[in-house]
Amino acid sequence: MTQVIIATLASTVGFWAWMAIAPLQNIYAESMALDQGQMSILLAMPVLVGALGRIVVGAMTDRFGGRIMFSAVLLLGVPAVLLVALAGSIGSYPLLLVAAFLLGIPGTIFAAGIPFASAWFAPQRRGFATGVFGMGMIGTAVSAFLTPRLVAWVGYWPTHLLIVAVMVLFALLVWFGMRESPAWASSHQKLVPKVVGALGLLITWKMSFLYAIVFGGFVAFSTYLPKYLITIYPNEVDPIGAGTRTALFAAAAVVARPIGGVLADRFGPKVVALISLAGILVTAYVVGQQPPEGVLTGVVFILMAAAMGLGMGAVFAWIGPSTPPDKVGAVTGVVAAAGGLGGYFPPLVMGATYHAETNSYALGLWLLVLVGSAALVVAGMLRDARPQIAAAMEPKTS
Repeated sequence: MTQVIIATLASTVGFWAWMAIAPLQNIYAESMALDQGQMSILLAMPVLVGALGRIVVGAMTDRFGGRIMFSAVLLLGVPAVLLVALAGSIGSYPLLLVAAFLLGIPGTIFAAGIPFASAWFAPQRRGFATGVFGMGMIGTAVSAFLTPRLVAWVGYWPTHLLIVAVMVLFALLVWFGMRESPAWASSHQKLVPKVVGALGLLITWKMSFLYAIVFGGFVAFSTYLPKYLITIYPNEVDPIGAGTRTALFAAAAVVARPIGGVLADRFGPKVVALISLAGILVTAYVVGQQPPEGVLTGVVFILMAAAMGLGMGAVFAWIGPSTPPDKVGAVTGVVAAAGGLGGYFPPLVMGATYHAETNSYALGLWLLVLVGSAALVVAGMLRDARPQIAAAMEPKTS
């Protein structure tokens, strides 16, 4: 369990770095005079790179192991955070876009952790294992809550230097404190055939679609929620208040994720996924009505995040017993990439469908309802995968 905790903490730092731009988006929009479209592209850039990079990182984790990949991802993310600080300080939007592109690197850390955490637990407990590791996405809440406050307390550059220092510290912790599970074995299959092999599995495509909704929705709202709240409720919510709401949103998903994994281990991932998707549909509909800002909106967003968290735990509990052991990393990378891509498009859609005259994002939220409805139908048609059954089928060793 200690090894999974180290991986979870390292993932938290990676997610914090990955989301370094979103909490300060109001500062960039004002200082660089950015419109809705420019902000949407800026916010979506780290998500896109983080998504596609997960395919490579997941497959490489099968080959090199979690210790090497965690250390590499954290250290390679350091220049990206420094470039964000430079671009913001000189007010260069093109340079900030480049920095946002590179900031996707720490966002790939998730794909290294799922196969690493899974290898430490028996099949019937892998939903719990991946759920605990998935709590590392609390880094989005850390970023939303802490980053704007740090800028106010210590300044813009010192805040980014602090993020870099934490990244280096945890890279060292991983290098000297992390070890691979005795059950893990390096796969020497080449990267491209491994990814192609993962794409050839039907389970990869099924889980990718579902994860694009549950995790993609989480990433999209974690990125765009400050902008949404400040735009829809300009007189009630300031940037720090929006960051606090976003942190609570992320925290609710983080708490719900291991619960989803445990419930999936016990009752099967299918029923948990169905409950998750139904919850997303209901809450997205309510948000689309733009209720007055207050307790209702806060509760609805927290319930939406909790539904997404349950779904994340269910999907990765579904992957373990349905995937050949030597392909878990590659399948994880592809599914994680699909989730990231699911978070890439909504901010662009929200920016494109924003109706200035009515100050409304209703069309974008209705699209979420429609896509979520399709995912609910697909999940209902899939065969359940009980981890207990997968464990019983594994050959016994003496």
